[in-house]
Amino acid sequence: MKRSNIVFTALLLPVDYLMLVLAGVAAYFIRTSALVSQWRPVFFVIDLPFSEYLILVLTVAAFWLVVFALNGLYEMGRRIKFIEEFFKIVIASSAGLMVIIIYIFIRGALFNSRFIVLAAWVLAIIFVFFGRLALQFIRRYLVGNRDYGIERVLVIGNDKVTGELVKEIENSPGIGMRLVAQIPAVDMEAVRRIVNQAEVDEVLLGEINGSSQNILELINFCQERRIDFKFVPNLFQAMTANLEIDALGGVPVIEMKRTALDGWGRIAKRTIDIFFSTILLIIFSPIMAIIALAVKLDSGGPVIYKNLRVGPKQGFKVYKFRSFYFKYCTGEDCPNSQEADAFENRLIKEKSIRRGPVYKIGDDPRRTRIGRFLEKWSLDELPQFWNVLRGEMSLVGPRPHMPKEVSQYQKHQMKVFNIKPGITGLGQISGRSDIDFEDEAKLDIYYIENWSSGLDIKIMFKTPFVVLFGRHKS
Repeated sequence: MKRSNIVFTALLLPVDYLMLVLAGVAAYFIRTSALVSQWRPVFFVIDLPFSEYLILVLTVAAFWLVVFALNGLYEMGRRIKFIEEFFKIVIASSAGLMVIIIYIFIRGALFNSRFIVLAAWVLAIIFVFFGRLALQFIRRYLVGNRDYGIERVLVIGNDKVTGELVKEIENSPGIGMRLVAQIPAVDMEAVRRIVNQAEVDEVLLGEINGSSQNILELINFCQERRIDFKFVPNLFQAMTANLEIDALGGVPVIEMKRTALDGWGRIAKRTIDIFFSTILLIIFSPIMAIIALAVKLDSGGPVIYKNLRVGPKQGFKVYKFRSFYFKYCTGEDCPNSQEADAFENRLIKEKSIRRGPVYKIGDDPRRTRIGRFLEKWSLDELPQFWNVLRGEMSLVGPRPHMPKEVSQYQKHQMKVFNIKPGITGLGQISGRSDIDFEDEAKLDIYYIENWSSGLDIKIMFKTPFVVLFGRHKS
């Protein structure tokens, strides 16, 4: 691991500690300020003077660093985006707050100012995030202007995924990587020549298309030269990420679990689905009423379109606001289903802009004026919260697909049915309808194998930003 990664990860500890202490101190002075005390008189200062309060803050801040560490905020070498880091800070700070509240409850009271507790929580999130943001800007400045901590990378591969990696390295200098060279396949003579001619810190294998012997030779070479070796896993390697080792009669047995979502995890996910789908249905009900009226006035016909999709055990009808003219809608509830299905198949052959079994028709002539707007901003999917409440879908999961799409799946792609489909998911926030289905399946399988409540929360919070500021459906 590069020294710069170690240095900046280590710096997070004192920076976070300082920000937490400043947040606690700021909460105290805000509470005792004339502006707030006029609104709510201060009674606790006599029992808890600032000197004792500061000792308490210094102690609590140290405890919060432990909570931050348990939530993965000090993982070495892992690059995470600002939005992901922000929500990790929110989750970790909330966990720390809950422990403090429980402690206060058990002890009776450390002090009786709920304002300070809540203000310190909010300020801790803000201060810690901006402290880390400042540290990241310093690091990016040093990387971009002083070449501090640059990782010089040799990329091997010539496929689409490798091309995306190279583009990211070249277009994002702030990540601290510089492309030394790219070769199409594992060629040890070329690797040795490049390493001897230029300084190489890391070899990134994007496409595993060489023989096992060549790849093992490459790994051994990197170890001998103390060069970091990384590779992009293929689909099989992604599928085998979630293993559980047990013993049967003294013999070790490895179970390849279908998903990390099991036991209490399944209960927690269903509880979150019920809670949030209920809340969101209530919140969006006025908007949904307006949309229903607009759909009816725009093209007549039914407002809700029910389309058959494939679930883990059986098919179900997904609910959407109708975005097509009714004569083009397919399904048993539609009078022109056969003609509409034939027309759809023709459009798929002529105008689909996606590769693989899942199609995406560009400039779809079946779409109404309101339908184009609804599709662009994903408002047509709001009724799917009802599917979530019924238990047919989840808030987060693989995209639900139609039977004729599923009939063309390859065997390894069927693993996406190990869990319920979702309104949003890792594939949707990583490119929406712009990525090919094979790449989407890899992302979905990664999600299935590495599920956690934290990952669900991150995907849910990131989805609105992708809808508003990311790629939009045509």
